Order: sequence, then structure tokens, then C-alpha cells
Amino acid sequence: MRRREFITLVGGAAAWPLATWAQQPARMRRVGVLMYLSRNPESEGRLAALQQSIERLGWTVGRDLTIDYRFNLVDLGQARAAAAELLALAPDVILAISTPALQGQLSVSRTVPVVFTNVAEPVAQGFVESLSRPGGNVTGFSSLPPSVGSKWMDLLKEIVPQVTRVGFIFNPPTNPYGGLFFGSIQLAATKYSVEAKLLPVYDPAEFDGLLTSFGREPGGGLIFGPDNFMAGYREPILELANRFRLPTIVGGRAYSMAGGLLYYGINDVDHTRQAATYIDRILRGAKPSDLPVQQPSKFELVINLTTAKALALTVPPSLLARADEVIE
Repeated sequence: MRRREFITLVGGAAAWPLATWAQQPARMRRVGVLMYLSRNPESEGRLAALQQSIERLGWTVGRDLTIDYRFNLVDLGQARAAAAELLALAPDVILAISTPALQGQLSVSRTVPVVFTNVAEPVAQGFVESLSRPGGNVTGFSSLPPSVGSKWMDLLKEIVPQVTRVGFIFNPPTNPYGGLFFGSIQLAATKYSVEAKLLPVYDPAEFDGLLTSFGREPGGGLIFGPDNFMAGYREPILELANRFRLPTIVGGRAYSMAGGLLYYGINDVDHTRQAATYIDRILRGAKPSDLPVQQPSKFELVINLTTAKALALTVPPSLLARADEVIE
């Protein structure tokens, strides 16, 4: 198990002049953040966007708001322990980024208001009663709907017309809804006469054998869904996939930067910015049960042209023209 990192932003309160103290509200408000990523440039960028958005809404970190972070929560046990730590700090609202983070928070408290992002199928998973009226203490911004699996299959066939087999690789404990994504992948694969195979993985030691077995036959391709476990090991598994010349449709934008062939999904930074609006409304008195869960309405397409060239693939001009970003 990797070490969990944490940081608290409180500002330089000890150095404030008396005149400044006199202007402070009666109580410093507190936001806790449970983040599945380690503290790295990707997570720092998302959390910088969160703080900037909160401050644009009228709050100042260190003056009337404190933000406590817990990083690297790749499984439920780590998330539960981190949530307990934040609960001891008496937060006004928690931002849970990922399914394990939300599960961990709900296992220690059902009363503290929670805003989530990077959570797929929140109704099916039992986190909210409905999208329009969440009920309880939870609301947020849902991740990709399982129906996006058919779009991934379409894109894989478009960029690699010769593909005859596709594997959906995921970690069941951190991606319990993976079967729903696979269902839509399988449905689209049938349209192309492509064989679809479920590739569950529980331990990083399984990657080599799994991809060696799947990659020994020609015509294969891989799809990675949004999965916290897989995100933590994206570099080594993408290196293996590219070694076996397996084109990849990936479940996170950062995968593209690490060598994934194509990403189609939500912009996580935008979702983090949007979460700030709900955090602000809750801090000002709104109840999570009255804030509808928002579904993604904007998707982005990222193509790694360097990986395409390494795999001897020619990306169709029509696909390049639709890309939001091309990595060269």
C-alpha cells in the first residue's frame, strides 16, 4: 500500500495585523478534499482550479476559508481513514473526488454535506436517490455514463479499422460499474463483428501476464474505463500495451500524456471548477438534497499522434479535425 500524502492550506494567519483580524467573520469555514490521485502536477492543476474558482465566488483561503487535502486514496481502506481524519477537523463540506473517496466518506459520516466528482452512475450505486432530487447529504457531478462505451468502440474501429478483438480492462473493486460500460462496448462490437472480452485485473503483478496473453494474437485493441486503480498504474500498463502493439482507448486525459492512443471523455479540471459552485452554495446555506446531480454535457477528444506513429497507424484526417488536442 502506498503512503497517503496530505496537506492543509491555512495561510499565514499568525502574521495578520489586528485591523485585519477585526474584519474576520465569527467562524472560519472549512472544506475537506478527498483526492484519489497522488500529489503531482495533475492533481495540483485540478486543485488549483478548485481554489481559484472558490476565490472567484468570494472566499479567501487563509482568511475566511480553510481547505484540507488528503491525497493518494486508491482504495476504500485508505479513503475511509482519510475521511475519518477530515471528520475530526469538523468540515462544513467535503469534496469527494472518485467513487472510493465518496464511499470512504459515507462510511464515516452521513450528515456532513458532500459534493462529488469522478463518480459514475451515482443512482445505480446508491449514493443518491435520483439525479433531480438527490436526497440525503450528497450531490455532485457525475462522470461518464456507461453508454459512452459504444462511442469508445466506434472510435477504436475508426482509428484502427483492422481491429477484430477488443479487451475492456478494469479493476472490479474500484470500478464496480465496469460491467455496465462493457455492456455498451459489447453491443457496439457486435455491430462491427468484433469480439469483446472482459479483462478484470486485481493486482499490478497481473498486468504482464494479462497483456502477454491478450496481445499474442493480431487484431487486438484495449479500452480503459475511468478507474482509480488503473490510473495509478497507467504508465507501466500503457508501456506494456504499446510493447505488444495494442492500440488503446483510455479512461482519463492523463493517460494520453502517458502514451495512450486516444482519449474521449470529460474534462476533469472543468468538473472540479464546477464543483466549486456547489461548495459555495452549501457554505452559504444550501442543502445537498436540493442541488440536482449534474451530468456531463461536454466531452473532449485527445489523440496521441506520437503513439499512433509508433504503432504504424494512420489517423484519418476527419478524426484529427474533430480532436480537441493532438499530442505530437
